[in-house]
Amino acid sequence: MYSSSPILKLSILMVSCLVAVSAGNFYKDVDITWGDGRGKILNGGQDLTLSLDKFSGSGFQSKNEFLFGRFDVQLKLVAGNSAGSVTTFFLSSQGTNHDEIDFEFLGNVTGEPYTVHTNVYSQGKGNKEQQFRLWFDPTAAFHTYSIVWNPERIIFLVDNSPIRVFSNNEGMGIPFPKNQPMRLYCSLWNADDWATQGGRVKADWTKAPFVASYRNINLDGNACSGPSCASKSLDSFNTAAWKSQALDAKGRNRLRWVQSNFMIYDYCKDFPRFPQGISAECKRSRFL
Repeated sequence: MYSSSPILKLSILMVSCLVAVSAGNFYKDVDITWGDGRGKILNGGQDLTLSLDKFSGSGFQSKNEFLFGRFDVQLKLVAGNSAGSVTTFFLSSQGTNHDEIDFEFLGNVTGEPYTVHTNVYSQGKGNKEQQFRLWFDPTAAFHTYSIVWNPERIIFLVDNSPIRVFSNNEGMGIPFPKNQPMRLYCSLWNADDWATQGGRVKADWTKAPFVASYRNINLDGNACSGPSCASKSLDSFNTAAWKSQALDAKGRNRLRWVQSNFMIYDYCKDFPRFPQGISAECKRSRFL
């Protein structure tokens, strides 16, 4: 259940409010790419809904590719019994050696919390998962989810509060996504073989269609495509906050609070999974 105690703590320790983002337009910014009509753009491009039934889910992708930027969307997740469903908001390149930055929201039975699953892939390799609960009910109202991606770090934010930082540790031999342009993708799909309690709880199709709602999309990045990305300089984005965005002292305190109270899985602490030893970046501070 969603507890009032964390909300009380949050009001004291963190700035907890819906974040106003500079709204784009879904007609202008994205294409619905699959779902046979289950994805719908509404209200003149201000809103978008994705639906899932036993036959298919649905999804959309950004028209542009980007090499670095800040990507925001407000999202209201499937309410009620969402078991078996996965709602996504992520960046990805193409190909076997693809890069990817993931927000995935794993549904649950009525009254039980969503799991927020994050991961980073570089050159086709992931295994960098961290999972969280949320300090609010993400089905009751819209909340803002953001990815900041620059050459130094990736920051995952919820209502502008950082929940995770993945820093560029190439100096330690850790690959970092920085050379392949990525599109934004969002989807709602059936993963009841693993999404809820390891697949033990299946989707209840009598509750279908399941619907997730998106609004206020904001794609503020270095839009480019193919070979042009290598030659397109970030110098033209000198005034963009995302270009060098990092955590200040307040942000580091927020991150510590979230990770202390709401993190439920950290690959850096899963020693049975990595008997050869945890990855080298796990020994560095995650609050940089």
